[in-house]
Amino acid sequence: MVETNGVGESVYGVDRWGMDLVSVMPNGDIGLKNPLIPDAVVTSLPDIVRNLGERGIQAPLLVRVASFLEQSIIGINRSFAAAIERSNYQGVYRGVFPIKVNQQAQVVQRIVDCGRQFAHGLEAGSKPELAIALAHHLAKDAMIICNGVKDADFIRLAILSLKLGFNTVIVLESPKELDTVLQVVKETGQEPLLGVRVKLTNQISGNWAKSSGDRSTFGMHTDQLVSVIDRLKDEGLLHCLKLQHSHLGSQIPDVNDVRRAVGEAARYFVELTQEGVPLTHLDLGGGLGIDYTGEKAANENSINYSMAEYCTNVVDTVSFVLNEAEITHPTLVTESGRAVVGSSAMLIFNVLETTLYDAKSAPEPEADDHHLVSELAKIPDYLSLERLQESLNDASFYRTELRAFFRRGYIGLREMARAERIYLHVMAKIKELAPAIGVDPVIDEQLEKLVDIYHCNFSLFQSLPDTWAIDQLHPVAPLQRLNEQPDRRAVLSDITCDSDGKIDKFILANGVSPSLPIHSLDDDTPYYVGVFFIGAYQETLGDLHNLFGDTNIATIELRKEGGFDLLHEQEGDTVSEVLSYVEYDPRDCIDAFRQMVDRTASDSLTAADRKQLISAYRAIISGPTYYA
Repeated sequence: MVETNGVGESVYGVDRWGMDLVSVMPNGDIGLKNPLIPDAVVTSLPDIVRNLGERGIQAPLLVRVASFLEQSIIGINRSFAAAIERSNYQGVYRGVFPIKVNQQAQVVQRIVDCGRQFAHGLEAGSKPELAIALAHHLAKDAMIICNGVKDADFIRLAILSLKLGFNTVIVLESPKELDTVLQVVKETGQEPLLGVRVKLTNQISGNWAKSSGDRSTFGMHTDQLVSVIDRLKDEGLLHCLKLQHSHLGSQIPDVNDVRRAVGEAARYFVELTQEGVPLTHLDLGGGLGIDYTGEKAANENSINYSMAEYCTNVVDTVSFVLNEAEITHPTLVTESGRAVVGSSAMLIFNVLETTLYDAKSAPEPEADDHHLVSELAKIPDYLSLERLQESLNDASFYRTELRAFFRRGYIGLREMARAERIYLHVMAKIKELAPAIGVDPVIDEQLEKLVDIYHCNFSLFQSLPDTWAIDQLHPVAPLQRLNEQPDRRAVLSDITCDSDGKIDKFILANGVSPSLPIHSLDDDTPYYVGVFFIGAYQETLGDLHNLFGDTNIATIELRKEGGFDLLHEQEGDTVSEVLSYVEYDPRDCIDAFRQMVDRTASDSLTAADRKQLISAYRAIISGPTYYA
């Protein structure tokens, strides 16, 4: 085995996408760094997985790293503070976390705890999310921003929560929503704290382009905005309108889009202020992205700016526009969710088995085999760099013809099996020789069709839904043996019975690839793969395809001296739990199965058989949904 200490960087590009949180250790393990303690010892992720396994927390599992999340909260608040100081900006920054990005209780609570020193608040886009926000002890100056479509019950609770000291802002999405607000105000006698969402005309690029621009779903055009202002004046409630909300976009790839959108939002702020609206807060929504690929490029899975640059551009742009108009600087608000929580979680799963598309050895053709079987077996005799393409062409032709003969009944099962094995052996020889020819797009494309399938213990649809739905890329790498040159290439298939359940796009050091360099398996040693930076959206967007439920979850804190503390664990869904999600009562299922067993003739089943059957059924019902 060739050992290469730089495989983690030269093959997988860990140093590019690792965000200084994930690195490769000298022993070839993926290591996790504690960003809050610069001199902390790097902790082996395989060691973490083994330790958790010994505690009964088995893969597949989601690992959340508390310090990663805390670092993101600290980073965005300090970056805005530094930008405000450099620009001599006269307002302050107040961040809010959009609960929809990750509604899990452990995540939201940690954001509240870590963000309290910065008065970091929460954004609620539904009644359940408002209930979550109001169940947390927020800092005195923290805000709750209420976005989305809101009915009277939503608005009533938001308004009444002001009596408890919450800074709950109802962002008006339409003139009609104002009607409901006015109705609740009359009913409760309580004045609201209001915002208004203004649609910007600037449209960003990337996967979420449609979340921006004047065709975006939420917010008001200028004529609607004017009508709301006039209505509030007529009702004597214009003084309640304190916040302008203008969503820049989501996962904005290009920093120049940030500048343009912020400039347009600031212009609206000036105009509204000059209309007599007593605005004190400018909410610029989401947009701050994550560089998933490490390319630092303006594309769908990367960004061409840093967090500090984003904050500087926001502050400088608002400052310039408002200074020109001699308008008092407002409190700046952003609703960064992906950038806050995205890097904090990773999915870990084990490889169960492989389907290999080559073979180390091959049988000799038998005397009565079709002559094309012999022709296929002769290819290694003339295989060379100069005849590599010819050899590929020949192998493809012979196998295609033999398969056609099999379908028509001219050759039998065992002869076809020999032909297939010989073909896989020929491909192994070609794969060994191909790297010496360098980059050849035609040959590389042909060989990509013959990469292995590594069957892994996870559900793409449950744990990585954006990978399936919108081709979102997340870094993927083996957790171990990164000091060894990988000797195979594969796609990763999950355990759902769906052909879409696979990962076939990978971030590598030299770009995005349709296959992952990976190692041959040692049958005696578990082989783990990690998918990194999945903390945003993936947990709550996942579905129950094939009724695979949530994985085990572990929240950890990295120690300064290496190792970790387990802060929280959550067992994955059992079969019983997922059955209840789809309207089955597990007890009814057990009773129905028992009755079937009891109705079976006694001469077909012994008492021991009956006990064994019912016991096996109960074991499934109470056990995990994943491979155990």
